[in-house]
Amino acid sequence: MTTLMMILGIVVFAIGLLFSIAWHELGHLSTAKLFGIRVPQYMVGFGPTIWSRKKGETEYGVKAIPLGGYIRMIGMFPPGPDGRLEARSTSPWRGMVEDARAQSFEELQPGDENRLFYTRKPWKRVIVMFAGPFMNLILAVVIFMGVMMTFGIQTQTTTVGKVSDCVIQQSENRTKCAKGDQAAPAKAAGLKLGDKIVAFNGEPVKDWSALQNDIRANPGKDVTLTVERGGERLDLNTQLIRNQVSKSDGNGGYVEGEYVYAGFLGFTPASGIVQQSFGQSVDRMGDMMENGVESLISLPSKVPALWDAAFGDGPREDDSPMGVVGAARVGGEVLTLDIPPENQIAMMLFLVAGFNLSLFLFNMLPLLPLDGGHIAGALWESLRRNVAKVFRRPDPGPFDVAKLMPVAYVVAGIFICFTLLVLVADVVNPVRIS
Repeated sequence: MTTLMMILGIVVFAIGLLFSIAWHELGHLSTAKLFGIRVPQYMVGFGPTIWSRKKGETEYGVKAIPLGGYIRMIGMFPPGPDGRLEARSTSPWRGMVEDARAQSFEELQPGDENRLFYTRKPWKRVIVMFAGPFMNLILAVVIFMGVMMTFGIQTQTTTVGKVSDCVIQQSENRTKCAKGDQAAPAKAAGLKLGDKIVAFNGEPVKDWSALQNDIRANPGKDVTLTVERGGERLDLNTQLIRNQVSKSDGNGGYVEGEYVYAGFLGFTPASGIVQQSFGQSVDRMGDMMENGVESLISLPSKVPALWDAAFGDGPREDDSPMGVVGAARVGGEVLTLDIPPENQIAMMLFLVAGFNLSLFLFNMLPLLPLDGGHIAGALWESLRRNVAKVFRRPDPGPFDVAKLMPVAYVVAGIFICFTLLVLVADVVNPVRIS
């Protein structure tokens, strides 16, 4: 049964992956057609074609390898300086440029002269290339916020999960009290397991993050905690102690290995599934975006640990980069967990949403062959033309993105190597959930 559920989870994630890719390419397709660009192909996947059907002027299909997708637009790159495709060069770098230019015109038909991608104004090309990643962003936001506002997310609450017996500095890394340790304020106040703190000094408590900030901001002060216990409300009085605690990340969590001195009460909050308001969901979505950007920036620094995890004896870190195979494996594990079905559905939706958020951020990198590279080229062209207009210089014409194809091949080669490294790590030393 476990194996069957594992396979089912992988299949469900694969369907979500294919939909995400198709949704991405739909953004490119719809805006390209909106601006009159001819699109001969719309494909989900790479490699051999499994199924295709031509409707109008576009062939729609699915290919064997679900690791991406594409639409083929006519005239992605401008012709050479003489207005035609240039003659074949013996230079390998020049050959890359000419190959890319020739490929963008290989399906040119009579009447396509005014339907070429490069002839569209830069702002239209930016919209066409941005539309794909933007579709992934929309899907990620809708799923994340939908799950948070309807089902909720696992979060720390203001309910007491554990009461500390004594005051211990966080950096001491011990849990047992020693002789001479002072009693924790929570213990002295009579706080008990299961108590829900609803007010701090008479002010209603919104969530754990707010309560944590209130506690830390009042070292050495007498405070009153209002708790719900057995259907009744009780006021508990105590004096907070200044103690060394883990640095807060500002959202109720902690920064590992960093400590500060602040007010200390001495209890561990219980965790539970809590529905989020619209405002809370927006805040958490912003945090996810920020964390995603930080993860993308720190990606190169994680390569050595990833290599050690794949080919050495190193552990696979929880925040280690994970590819499609690893994500599919996690999707399979989700359905084998001994948790309620609604939790499994929420986790699976979060996994698909996270994949879409990653697609958006990754594709916005200003590097060819990514969408962000074409966006950067269009913006640069617009800047050149506007500067020339201001200084009354001749129009420099379209920016020849094809000249950057050697760089694009280098970038693609790096991405392929990184993808293979992640693939090996996902197979031999995968990220696991619990």
